Amino acid sequence: MSVIMTLRVKGDPKKLEERAGQNPDAMRGIAERAKDHGLVAHRFYGSDDGQIMVVDEWPDQQSFQTFFEAAQPEIGPMMQEVSSGEPEITFWKKLETHDDVGWES
Repeated sequence: MSVIMTLRVKGDPKKLEERAGQNPDAMRGIAERAKDHGLVAHRFYGSDDGQIMVVDEWPDQQSFQTFFEAAQPEIGPMMQEVSSGEPEITFWKKLETHDDVGWES
């Protein structure tokens, strides 16, 4: 069963959008590399209080970790430009609670 990975870091969501808009090919390139490592789904989110969150779905935790290590030359500089502090990465597994809605439940 796949896992959800969340990455949260203090940062400037607007700055991230601006940077991504200035070089969308670089962002798509990172996403393509992630798909080569098994990425199922990916989104960035930003909050009004200065946080950036990435929500991904991966086949397993190791697939993400292998990708993240390999892509550090691209991801690291981008995140340094738009964030401060260390990211908090958490892996989540789906719980069977019998109330699923959406995601092809």
